Amino acid sequence: MKLKTLSVAAVLALSGLAATAPAGAVPGTVSGDGGNRIGTLRVNGDAYVKEGGLSATWVKESADVKQITLSGNRIGVLTGDGVAWVKEGGLSATWVKEATDVKQIALSGNRIGVVKDNGDAYVKEGGLSATWVKESDKVKELELSGNRIGVVTGDGVAWVKEGGLSASWVRESDDVIGIDLAGNRIGVLVGNGVAWVKEGGLSASWVREADDVIQLELSGDRIGILKDNGEAHVKEGGLSATWVHEYDQAIQIALSGKRIGVLKGDGDARVKEGGLSATWVLEAGNVTELALS
Repeated sequence: MKLKTLSVAAVLALSGLAATAPAGAVPGTVSGDGGNRIGTLRVNGDAYVKEGGLSATWVKESADVKQITLSGNRIGVLTGDGVAWVKEGGLSATWVKEATDVKQIALSGNRIGVVKDNGDAYVKEGGLSATWVKESDKVKELELSGNRIGVVTGDGVAWVKEGGLSASWVRESDDVIGIDLAGNRIGVLVGNGVAWVKEGGLSASWVREADDVIQLELSGDRIGILKDNGEAHVKEGGLSATWVHEYDQAIQIALSGKRIGVLKGDGDARVKEGGLSATWVLEAGNVTELALS
């Protein structure tokens, strides 16, 4: 899910790192579903991924990148020329060119989604060379999770569909600036900074999670938020569980299974694994985007 009002690159501009940050980054969801991969986008546009433990070795995946996304054994990048690339398998697998004129890429399981420069959203299912299906137009953000697809359209309406690529859309919320999906949960961040999450069917009731929020992330039974004062908080369990304060001076939060990641304003990316009070491990410096699989 992208940050409220400001992209990660824009926040970095405020923190003094932006001189070399890639322009026009559209983070999309940076949280995963319990994988063991960590991805970072560096200030020079290089994308790196590691696999395994938190101290595993980084592998350079691509240069001139403005968005990175991970899901299972797939890695997706969006390069500065608007081309979306995906690889499947090991970290050194071969890239497959997926689409051009792209402003956002999304991955989940065997699905790949892109939002084109003109706002058209497409999703494919199956192999990397599967056929694209047009899902919607006038799209600002696209999110994928399992057999669900979510979009936020230019008028601020959040829509979600469940099932096949041609399933019917359900209108979820208005005045939305970001959407996130995980399992049977849907989260939205609305224009006044309030984060809402629902669990169950597409017509389930919303639960108000927090105020003054600029980023909302979901993974499994965890919910993470980044407040406008730079505080990162995570809760685990039911939608009304208690928040745990995780970090200060953060500009991004990411979740995946038992992993929590934060990116600081100085470009340091840290990840912890285990309980909400586990110890942080410094992963990399000069980072502009952190993604977990």
